[in-house]
Amino acid sequence: MYIRFWGVRGTIPTPGPDTIRIGGNTSCIEVRTSDDQLIILDAGSGILPLGRHLLKHNPGRIIGNILISHTHWDHIQGFPFFAPVWGRTNRFVLVGRKRVGQRLEEIVAGQFLEPYLPFAYKSLPADLLVKEVSDGESIIIGENTRVEVALMNHPGGCLGFRIEDNGVVLAYCCDVGHDTDHFDTAVLKLAHNADLLIHDSHFGTIEERNQRTDWGHSTWQEAAQIAMEAGVKKLALFHYSPDLSDDAVDQILDKARQVFPQTFLSREGLEINLPLTQLP
Repeated sequence: MYIRFWGVRGTIPTPGPDTIRIGGNTSCIEVRTSDDQLIILDAGSGILPLGRHLLKHNPGRIIGNILISHTHWDHIQGFPFFAPVWGRTNRFVLVGRKRVGQRLEEIVAGQFLEPYLPFAYKSLPADLLVKEVSDGESIIIGENTRVEVALMNHPGGCLGFRIEDNGVVLAYCCDVGHDTDHFDTAVLKLAHNADLLIHDSHFGTIEERNQRTDWGHSTWQEAAQIAMEAGVKKLALFHYSPDLSDDAVDQILDKARQVFPQTFLSREGLEINLPLTQLP
């Protein structure tokens, strides 16, 4: 399984000299399965450079699946500017949570309304299919890949994904807040014995988290501890606060490795293949 990180920040894009090494774009990850199925995890601002990359390296038809963990803005804000949706022959399946009273397509299309943008969702030339899923549901992609979804603890709800492809497992838990006395059971289930867990590491300290428990985010400490408890092989810290500089994130990595040595930092442009034999 091939993975490339295109956006690793949370809340809002943070371009600038203090974030240039880790990257300032919000959540977006490219996954390629063993039978070359394209899976895109979230559509934050990182999906813009991914779109340009796909057009450059795929002169023909582009087909893929976009898994939307939730529709907070930092996870969908790049979608209107994802260049492949402007190609008439391209086809994407948008997968996201089934909600009461709000359809996923309506929420995504809401970004395209005046006065926000000068074009409408219905004007996109690509073939766009929307599939809504519920907590505990599984979907099949291609010949070899099964995706299990679970609802995690986050304001408004957030889906985590467990992607299994020919015995290789990736767990994606981007926005989740754990209770002080126990970990979110959905995360433990998704991450169980995974080859790689990508986990929310928004806060730099427990004190920050405790001041903002209603934000529904985690610290690097919780990410490292849950990696141990779930028995994962590697941990990638993800969804860094826009207030954290590259140097601050580097310091977090040093501390996290003291708890769970098989930890590394997700950063824009990082490419890996699972299973990992060594840390990137």
